[in-house]
Amino acid sequence: MFRTLIPAVFLLTACTPVTAPSALPFFGDGYRFDGDACRRLGEDAYTNQFLDDAADLVGCPEDLENLGVFVIDTGAQEVARRDGYVLYSVPRG
Repeated sequence: MFRTLIPAVFLLTACTPVTAPSALPFFGDGYRFDGDACRRLGEDAYTNQFLDDAADLVGCPEDLENLGVFVIDTGAQEVARRDGYVLYSVPRG
């Protein structure tokens, strides 16, 4: 029985796509609302150049369907693209 299970498990794991984690320093559970695809970014050697005391640095997946709505609703300004994410500076209200 176990001999037939091992190849089946191997085949299932071989077909599962593996997404490399982003090197960006994300934190929190969504920007604006828990579970949102966009998330705040912390400070590291790369993001340091985009941080501002009057704005949040936010990363959203490049393929997010409602990026235009996010930009309009928040007044976000695109500052960079990296690792499949668009980085925005979002003014604090």
